[in-house]
Amino acid sequence: MMQLLFWLSLFLLFYIYFGYPLAVKALASVRPKPVQKSEDLLPKVSILIAAYNEAKDIEATLRNKLALDYPSDSLEILVVSDESEDGTDEIVENIAKDAPVSIRLLRQVPRQGKTSGLNSLYQNATGEILLFSDANSQWDAQAVRKLVRNFKDPEVGYVTGKMVYVHQDGSLVGDGCSAYMKYENWLRLQETKIGSVVGVDGGIDAIRKELYQPLRADQLPDFVQPLKVVEQGYRVVYEPEALLKEEALTDGGSEFSMRVRVSLRALWALKDMKQLMNPANDALFAWQMISHKLLRYGAFVPMLTLAMSALYLAPKAGIYTLAALGYVGFALLAWQGHKKEADGESLSTVYSIPYYFMLLNLASYKACVAFVKGEKKVIWNPRKG
Repeated sequence: MMQLLFWLSLFLLFYIYFGYPLAVKALASVRPKPVQKSEDLLPKVSILIAAYNEAKDIEATLRNKLALDYPSDSLEILVVSDESEDGTDEIVENIAKDAPVSIRLLRQVPRQGKTSGLNSLYQNATGEILLFSDANSQWDAQAVRKLVRNFKDPEVGYVTGKMVYVHQDGSLVGDGCSAYMKYENWLRLQETKIGSVVGVDGGIDAIRKELYQPLRADQLPDFVQPLKVVEQGYRVVYEPEALLKEEALTDGGSEFSMRVRVSLRALWALKDMKQLMNPANDALFAWQMISHKLLRYGAFVPMLTLAMSALYLAPKAGIYTLAALGYVGFALLAWQGHKKEADGESLSTVYSIPYYFMLLNLASYKACVAFVKGEKKVIWNPRKG
């Protein structure tokens, strides 16, 4: 029984992190679905920004959007302040006075959260394409052009860009904050080649306005909105040349808190959109949803059963002894990575990969426990953890 549990757990973990991506890569090679693009496509766009107490970052974010390489008469910026109390509103209004493009501020009282705020902005937007930016997101000057060129393809309804994390001085933290971001971006590229991506960034996204569907306050727009687009028969694609620079979280505690919040809301999103995991509707996308999201969020289960079975079987045979030793070694490297980070040390790949892998799965576990209890997150705080 323990041997069966060991091999099933090992197989499932391999499938989640390696088997599924390799299968998507193979499928993309056999039957690719290229996206039609046009650099000449310059529709009217509306950039939507939800903010709560973002006085520290909102001016830099708006200045960044004003510096975009895009026709000013085809661009507008809408900001919703979710009952901010730190001067965010005044900063937005002062910049709007002399801005070369239209900047409009809406105030949401009482606090209702990001999703309700975006619903309000959608109703006031005049652009054909809606773009979503976080209140601390710095876009590359060409980002809007790179996003909207994908809408030349009539099958494309939603486009997500590429996030790269930076240090406080603006220098890049590798390709994303870690090997995990490289992995996710590579997978999004492969998923785009077969149809649609399952997950988006949220801080640099675009959607055809007619496809936007107002969501409940407790729904995660970064997850549910693109799924609503797929449900309407359109593609959600990844544009790696549309770059977003965002300051990396500097400690594991902040990263962990953020991952728990996002995972919890994603689990509720999976429940809300469970019809997309029905193979009778769209077998390919159902497979993607189950493999990339449902199984990924539940990966802590085979991790735990693999550890238990490997330790139990360790005295019986060489392969199980090696597996147990490898598992213990991996966990020790993750713990060392946690301690080094707490001491302010930068982490090498040897420590960062095990540490981040464990952090993600612990966050998924905590989110699953909260999900089972019926907990929900509606309002949010600035991305500091």
